[in-house]
Amino acid sequence: MKILVDTNVVLDLLLDREPFSTAAAGLFSRIQTGAATGFLCATTVTTTHYLIGKALGTKRATREIRKLTNLFQIAAVDHVVLEAALLSGFVDFEDGVLHAAAKRAGVQGIVTRNQQDFKVSELPVYSPDEVLRLLKAAQ
Repeated sequence: MKILVDTNVVLDLLLDREPFSTAAAGLFSRIQTGAATGFLCATTVTTTHYLIGKALGTKRATREIRKLTNLFQIAAVDHVVLEAALLSGFVDFEDGVLHAAAKRAGVQGIVTRNQQDFKVSELPVYSPDEVLRLLKAAQ
């Protein structure tokens, strides 16, 4: 299963935001073992570096980004993705960009804790717990 992981799930793990970090860790573990193919939107990488840098320092942020780019494939953001996001009907432009990048990357779903933000998604939208259950059932 090819999934794009939203920024909030990445931050849940890296900032150990309980009670959400447990499901995020489980999801990352499943991606690491190859049970799923993980994608991050390019904007997630830059946003994560910025927020981790503010919370934990730039050196730590750079180390974490290196780990993420080794674990995940990156869904590109280019002119086509930005135009699609503008036309997508998403209230939040950032969510529209993530959705358009996910579609262009050919993923099968988006994983987020903010499913309500993806009401107009053309892709299935899952919580981390839902994806973990799907992956377990597929074993």
